[in-house]
Amino acid sequence: MRKREDKKKEPLYMIGAVARMFNIHPQTLRLYEREGLLTPSRTQGRTRLYSQEDIERLEFILFLTRELGVNLAGVDAILRMKEQIEQLQLQIEYLIDYINEEIKKRFEEDLQAQKNALVKLPKFDIVKIEDYIYNKYKKEEGK
Repeated sequence: MRKREDKKKEPLYMIGAVARMFNIHPQTLRLYEREGLLTPSRTQGRTRLYSQEDIERLEFILFLTRELGVNLAGVDAILRMKEQIEQLQLQIEYLIDYINEEIKKRFEEDLQAQKNALVKLPKFDIVKIEDYIYNKYKKEEGK
């Protein structure tokens, strides 16, 4: 999974190629960068390079602006909320993993404690109350 994430962050596309892919002007991409919505990496010559992760983010931005009519301030707020949700999801996954490990550890400790117990419980049979009363009555009758 780590390799896939690394590949998504690898800078691949120049600004002109991205602009043609989405049928937008390169100035639009520069505006999104100025507004902090996109942060492409740069070469030593200061050429913008967009990763697959940047492309996916741009697709989401264009969906919000084109399809839903959200302005750039709204896009910024939505993107920040989306990032917070993703962070919370990671924290929840971590918490669930921790809880599962604790439950497993305590269950194993419980099993070990039962094996090492000093007092063993005797086996007993479960009997219907009617049978118990009948057998008791028969024993008393025999006396």
